[in-house]
Amino acid sequence: MGKEVQILEDVTVRFAGDSGDGMQLTGSQFTNTTALFGNDLSTLPDYPAEIRAPAGTLYGVSGFQLHFGSNDIKTPGDSPDVLIAMNPAALKVNIKDLKSNAIIIVNTNAFDQKNLKLAQYEKNPLEDDSLKGYTVIPVPLSQLTANALEGSAISNKEVGRSKNFFALGMMYWLYNRPIEPTILWMESKFKNKPEILEANKKALSTGYYFGETTELFTTRYHVEPAKLEKGFYRNVSGNEATAIGMVAAAVKAKLQLFLGSYPITPASEILHELSRYKSYGVKTFQAEDEISAICAAIGASFAGDLALTTTSGPGLALKTEAVGLAVMTELPIVIINVQRGGPSTGLPTKTEQADLLQSMFGRNGEAPVVILAASTPVDCFYMAFEASRIALKYMVPVILLTDGYLANGSEPWRIPDPDSLPDISVQFRTEKEGYYPYSRNENLSRPWAIPGTPGLEHRIGGLEKANIYGTVSYDTENHEIMCKLREEKVNKIALDIPDLEVTGDLDADLLVVGWGGTFGSIAEAVQRARKNGYKIAQAHFKYLNPFPKNSAEVLKKYKSVLVPELNLGQLSHLLRSEFLIDVVQLNKVQGLPFKSIEIEERIIEILGGNNGK
Repeated sequence: MGKEVQILEDVTVRFAGDSGDGMQLTGSQFTNTTALFGNDLSTLPDYPAEIRAPAGTLYGVSGFQLHFGSNDIKTPGDSPDVLIAMNPAALKVNIKDLKSNAIIIVNTNAFDQKNLKLAQYEKNPLEDDSLKGYTVIPVPLSQLTANALEGSAISNKEVGRSKNFFALGMMYWLYNRPIEPTILWMESKFKNKPEILEANKKALSTGYYFGETTELFTTRYHVEPAKLEKGFYRNVSGNEATAIGMVAAAVKAKLQLFLGSYPITPASEILHELSRYKSYGVKTFQAEDEISAICAAIGASFAGDLALTTTSGPGLALKTEAVGLAVMTELPIVIINVQRGGPSTGLPTKTEQADLLQSMFGRNGEAPVVILAASTPVDCFYMAFEASRIALKYMVPVILLTDGYLANGSEPWRIPDPDSLPDISVQFRTEKEGYYPYSRNENLSRPWAIPGTPGLEHRIGGLEKANIYGTVSYDTENHEIMCKLREEKVNKIALDIPDLEVTGDLDADLLVVGWGGTFGSIAEAVQRARKNGYKIAQAHFKYLNPFPKNSAEVLKKYKSVLVPELNLGQLSHLLRSEFLIDVVQLNKVQGLPFKSIEIEERIIEILGGNNGK
C-alpha cells in the first residue's frame, strides 16, 4: 500500500549526534543532494570545540541544520521540523529548539542506561510523557545497520560508524531525494577502500528502502525545486566562496596570489581550499605563527603578488603590529578575519560579530584600514574580490570580516560569467623618470614598484616616511602630514563604493540596520513583519570603513533605527559616534546566529504591536 505524499514549501532538518557519528558528513551529503535536486537552501553546521569530546556527553553533541524549500531561503531556519537524534544527549541538547509537533527520529539502541546517565536523564524520555506534543519515530538504527552489514568484511567499529548512512538513506526516502549523488561521492571517496565502500553503499540503500517498507512512516514529503535564475550552480560554503573569490581576483588582476596563514578555527578551510589552486599560480604558505604569516604576506606584496592572510579574532590580535606595518608601507594586502566567539580562545567553533571595533581601532597610532563585511556565504566570493580590488587600487590594507556562521554555512551559488567580473589589473611603476616612492596619484595611492626594477630602488619599513621621497623621517610636521594623507586616502574610497541601499517601505518609520552575517535573519524578519502589515525598511552595511557616502542621509530619515548584532553593540557604537544618532540595540552573544523570530518580535515591540500597523 503506497504512502501518502504531502507537498511542503520548505523544511528545516537537523541531524544531531556525537562528534564521531558523522553528522557533519551526513548533513553535507543531504545538502549537496538537495542542491542538485534544485531546492534553494541554507545550512548551519554546529559542532563542539573538542576534537573528540567524550561520547554521549551533552557538550560533545555535533549538529547540522538544513533549511530547504521551493521558495527563496534566507536562513538555516529558526526551529527544526525534523530532528534526527542519534543518542539521548543529542535529543536533550536540541529538544528546546524544535517546533511543536516536530518529527523526532531517535536511534533507540542508544537509549541505554549508560547514555541516559551521560545525558543527565533520570528517566528514559522515550518511555515517559516528556515528548508529548512531538511525533516520535523510534528506529533501532544501530541494530538495523548491523543487520544490513552482517557478514561484511569491515570491523564491528566500522559497522557502528555506518549508521549515519542508514539514517541518511532513510531521510532521502522521507523527502524524496535521490541516493545516486551520494553513491557517486562514495565511489570517489572510498575507491581505495572497497570493503568500506560496499558497506556504506549497502547501509545507505538499506536505510532508503527501510523508509518504503516500514510502517513507522505513514507519510512521505515532497518539496518542489525552487524557481532559481537560469545558470550553472554549485553549493558553496563561505570559506570556499572566499577562496574562489581571491583566485578570481588574482586572475583578473593578472597577479599571482600568495596566502600566508597560520591554521585557526574557523578560517583554516580557506588555506585548505586555496592549496588546491596551484595550477592558477596560487602559493600557500603555512607559517609557524600568525605574525610570520602576515609578515610573509607583506613581503609577497612588496614583491608584486596579490597578498592575503587569513585568521580569526585571536590571530588578528597577534597580527596587529604587522597590520600597522602594512599601513606604513602602503602596500596592498587583504586580511580575512573569520570571526568567532571571544575573548581569548573563547568559543572557537561558534559564531560572533565581535571583532568590528578590533578591526577599526586595534592598532597603535593613527593606522586606518579599509573594513568590509560579507553578508551571505555566496557574498563572501564577491566581497573577497572587492577587498582585492580596493587593496590594489588604493595601495592599502583591507580587512574583510566574515564569521563562523557564514564560513561553515552554505547555499546555492550561481557561478558568474568570468567576463562579468571587472578587470582589476595593476600597472607596476617601471618608468625611472620622476619616480618617488611616496608620490601619489589622483587616488592618493603611491606607486607600486617591484624590487629589482632598475632605477626604482627604494626602502620601506615601519619608521615614518618622508612625504613623496619615502626616506626615514622624524620630522614632526611631516608625521602629521603623512597621518592625514593615509586617513584621507581611506576616506576617499567612499566615492568608489556603492551607496547604502534601502529596501522595504518608502514611508516606514523604522529602519532595521545590520552588517555581516545577520543579513538573512533580518531580511526574513522584515519580510514577515511587512506581510503582517507593519511598515519597515532595511539597510545592510557591507562597507564599514569608510561608510557609504549616503549613510548619514539614510539613517537620519527614520524615527527609529534598530541594529541587531551578534555582539554587545559595536556597530551601534560606531553609528552613534559617527552620525550622532541614537539607535535601538538588539544584541546576542550565544555563539549562534539570530533566529528571525527574535528580530521580528523586537520590530513589533518597537512599532507598538497592532497599534504600529
